[in-house]
Amino acid sequence: MIKLVLGSKGKGKTKYMIDTANAEAKESDGLVIYIDKNSEHMFQLDRQIRLINVKEYPVNDLDSLMGFLCGLIAGNGDIVSIYLDSFLILCEIEKEEAVEPLRKMLVLSEKLGVEFTISASMEEDLLPEDFKQHIHIAL
Repeated sequence: MIKLVLGSKGKGKTKYMIDTANAEAKESDGLVIYIDKNSEHMFQLDRQIRLINVKEYPVNDLDSLMGFLCGLIAGNGDIVSIYLDSFLILCEIEKEEAVEPLRKMLVLSEKLGVEFTISASMEEDLLPEDFKQHIHIAL
């Protein structure tokens, strides 16, 4: 399953993601991962959450991000949830190009049994109707 956190830049998506990840980490029996484009939010995340600065790795498009995620999950079967902050930046795509990458993330989530919570600076009207069920919150 994927959960989408949508909204324009500066609307509070990252704060919402951090708060949600922290709450989940306190209740979860598994491992929660938070992937971001930097380590800026390290001290805002619960110490049980593993923060990964993806820019420290050779990840620069959707395919390399998906390979990175598969490697993480294959290396640790305790991962139950992965938060991907700034998805469009992580994949280096524009918001108009987001639908197919999000569909691929949905397939990956279902195949690997890990929930992805994804933030993206985009409006919900850019998503097709059948995909709107995955919107967790639009700010």
